[in-house]
Amino acid sequence: MKTGGQLIVEALVANGVKRISCVPGESYLAVLDALHDTDIDVVVCRQEGGAAMMADCWGRLTGEPGICMVTRGPGATNASAGLHVARQDSIPMILFIGQVQRDAREREAFQEIEYRRAFTEVAKWVGEIDDPARIPEFVTRAFAVATSGRPGPVVLTLPEDMLTESTEAPPARAYQPVESHPARGQIARLKELLAAAKQPIAILGGTRWSAESVAEFQRFAERWRLPVGCSFRRQMLFDHLNPVYAGDVGIGINPALAKEIKEADLVLLVGGRFSEMPSSSYTLIDVPYPRQTLVHVHPDPAELGRVYRPDLAIAASPRDFVAALDDIGPAGGEPACSARTAAMHEAYLKWSTPPEKGPGDVQMGPIMNWIEANTAPDTIFTNGAGNYATWLHRFHRFRRYGTQAAPASGSMGYGLPAAVAAKQLHPEREVLCFAGDGCFLMHGQEFATAIRYQLPIIVLVINNGIYGTIRMHQEREYPGRVSATDLTNPDFAALARAYGGHGETVERTEEFADAFLRARATGKPAIIEIKLDPEAITPTRTLTEIRNG
Repeated sequence: MKTGGQLIVEALVANGVKRISCVPGESYLAVLDALHDTDIDVVVCRQEGGAAMMADCWGRLTGEPGICMVTRGPGATNASAGLHVARQDSIPMILFIGQVQRDAREREAFQEIEYRRAFTEVAKWVGEIDDPARIPEFVTRAFAVATSGRPGPVVLTLPEDMLTESTEAPPARAYQPVESHPARGQIARLKELLAAAKQPIAILGGTRWSAESVAEFQRFAERWRLPVGCSFRRQMLFDHLNPVYAGDVGIGINPALAKEIKEADLVLLVGGRFSEMPSSSYTLIDVPYPRQTLVHVHPDPAELGRVYRPDLAIAASPRDFVAALDDIGPAGGEPACSARTAAMHEAYLKWSTPPEKGPGDVQMGPIMNWIEANTAPDTIFTNGAGNYATWLHRFHRFRRYGTQAAPASGSMGYGLPAAVAAKQLHPEREVLCFAGDGCFLMHGQEFATAIRYQLPIIVLVINNGIYGTIRMHQEREYPGRVSATDLTNPDFAALARAYGGHGETVERTEEFADAFLRARATGKPAIIEIKLDPEAITPTRTLTEIRNG
């Protein structure tokens, strides 16, 4: 006989869980007690949204479900921000929520929520375990649902009294991943389309990739001289210095790249949905019938044809699709698109070279150049949302898979908890978080988590004293009528020291290099506050220029 709490933990162990993030709650004390006797690392966080975003990052960088545990009511609703990120970004994750006891349900008991009604929109499946004997069934199903087809988050709620009830149950077994493979005829048809194309382009996105599949697709693209773009915040899917790389297909796309996509005669979408941000609000490819010949590869058949009607639809994960490309290549000679591909790469290199000058005493362009020259190719970069992220996404040249954790959903506050999770996963690698002043304080308390677990992340807080993205839009739409976008900030360097970390303040460009090297040398979690002039709202336009049209 075992308690429900013990059975939950046994099921996690059986499914290979090494780490969970949580904010503790009395509603699942029985699970916390059972975790005491395992080797699972329990990462205690300071807010449930941060805990859920850490779980998302683990799922993002490993392909295995990130595990998060929170208590009912306010704890669960705090965690919903991380659920939303995982849902929109197709990240495998399981959120366990302590629930009110079974005989109190439907009475609006203390902190009661009916999660199947509340969370269905932001989860692939929401289940509640009424009988402890069914725990192995529910947990194994949760792992399978989170990882199959289009990955995403699953929610399991755990009534408090169910977790303390004892029962007999079969030993939990590990879930079996569900894979889908392209048909031979589909690969043959793809080869025909590629051979006939004069202006093709591939756009990579989504999840269910691996380092091996990224390398295999790179070799495939090199054989065909096929230009490759990466979807919004999926830049780690291709080496940016490879001569066939064409650029980032996301917010603020290079106009030259956007033109090439619109004029392409073949678009190969692999892994992603090509939703609003990468598609430039659905303008690069017509809905529902693209002008271009469209080949769409996605692991969820329900996604194929939902927005864009493809000429060739392949239901397969990127890993399995790429494995089928080994034997196909051009018939002979130089592919017809070679010169165009080389020109697109040159356009990317020019586009991704940061400006040397800008308003104010701090220039982000030279800072980005220094970071490029002084960080290793396996450095992991994390960020949340805001105009500051443009400096990273446009000007950092990603070289390797597994080096990016950023929310395609555009959620603020993601970068810091993601950096904590990334450093726990890869303690041997440098982890660098970019955050705006507004973004950082969404989940800035997780810096305490970095301190607790001695994780020497480096956080760049780019402080311009405003909610920059919103101010930019405000000045464009309502020039001179500033409302609700000014911020009053703490001394971020002093805040880092107050937590027990290292703090630096950069007020001039030339101060950055020494500040970064000092932060790195301490071996402590560090915050480097970069005081950026609010006029430097984008790399190419000032707030005044936007205001004046």
